Amino acid sequence: MGSTNDKSEYFIGVDLGGTKIYAGVFDPGLALVGTTKLSTKSDRGHAAVIERLARCVRDAIDECDLSSKNIRAVGVGAPGTVDGETGRVVFAPNLGWQNVPLQKELQKQLEMPVFVGNDCTLGMLGVYAQELKAKPSHVIGIFIGTGIGGGLILNGEPYTGAGHAAGEVGHMVINMGGPKCACGNQGCLEAVASRTAIFRRVAAAVKDGQKTILTDMLGDELKDLRSGDLRKAIRRGDKLVERVVSDAADCIGIAVGNLINIFSPEIVVLGGGVIEALDDEMLPTISKIARQHVLPGTEKSIEIISSKLGDHAGIVGAAVFARQSVKTL
Repeated sequence: MGSTNDKSEYFIGVDLGGTKIYAGVFDPGLALVGTTKLSTKSDRGHAAVIERLARCVRDAIDECDLSSKNIRAVGVGAPGTVDGETGRVVFAPNLGWQNVPLQKELQKQLEMPVFVGNDCTLGMLGVYAQELKAKPSHVIGIFIGTGIGGGLILNGEPYTGAGHAAGEVGHMVINMGGPKCACGNQGCLEAVASRTAIFRRVAAAVKDGQKTILTDMLGDELKDLRSGDLRKAIRRGDKLVERVVSDAADCIGIAVGNLINIFSPEIVVLGGGVIEALDDEMLPTISKIARQHVLPGTEKSIEIISSKLGDHAGIVGAAVFARQSVKTL
C-alpha cells in the first residue's frame, strides 16, 4: 500500500439516487477498490436518508478493510439543484427535499471532509475524466434513470451556471400540456422519457387492455419491472414495449438536437440505467432524430455516444470532485 502517507489518501464517491445509494472507495490514483449499495428509502425523510448515506460510506470503508483515518474526503452526487459551495440541496423533487444542508449533516456524522455536487454534473465529470481522458473541450451528458439529468463540460470545466442549476435537461419542456412532472411543470423530458415515465405508459396501456409479454413475465401488476425487462420484451417482438421505448427515444433525440443547437458540443454522451439496458434499442433512434433537428451542416462533426461507465459514472465523478475540492482547500 506504499508509504504511510498513502494510507490516508483514499477517496469515496457516493451517488445518491431516488432508489439507491451507491458508494465506491477509490485509491490515490482513483482506481476503484470496492463498492457498497443501500436502498435510499426517501419516504422516511431527509434525516433518515442522511443516516443511511453515512452507513453506506462506513460499510464501503469496512468492506475495503480500511478505517476512516484512511479517507481523505468524500464526494456526494445528489439529485436536483445543489449549491456546491455550501453543499446544500436546494430542491430535489425525486427525493422530496428542499433546502437540506447535506454537506453539513453528513460531515457531522462521518467526521471527515464532505463535498456535495449535482449527481449528473459529477456523473459527467466521471465520464469526462475516465472515459474521455479530459480531451474534448465541450461535452454534454444526459443521464436517463428514475429521472433525467444532464451535465455540461464547457471549456474543459463543469458548468453549473449562476444559480447552480445548469444542466437540468430533464426539465426542458418537450411536449407543452403533456404529462405532469415531479417539478410541477407539464411535458418535461423527464415526464415523457425517464424510466418512471416509460413504466407509467406501459402500465397505463396494460390497464387499457393492450397486450404485452411483460404481464406473462411479471403478472398484471408488473411488479418489480426493471429496464432490463423492457429489453427482453423488445427482443421477443413485443410491439407495445417497442413503441413506448421508441417514443421515449424520439423525445430524447429532440432534446439532444436542441442542446446541440444551443451549445455546439464535440460530443454528446448518454448514460444512466435506461441507456445501459436499452443502448442498442434507443441510441440509433436518438442519434437519427437529433441529427434531423440540428442546423444543417453542423451535424457532421458531432459524436453521439453512450457511456460505458454505466452505474460507475456517478461514483467516479464524485471521487474526482472530492479530490479536486480537497486540493483547493
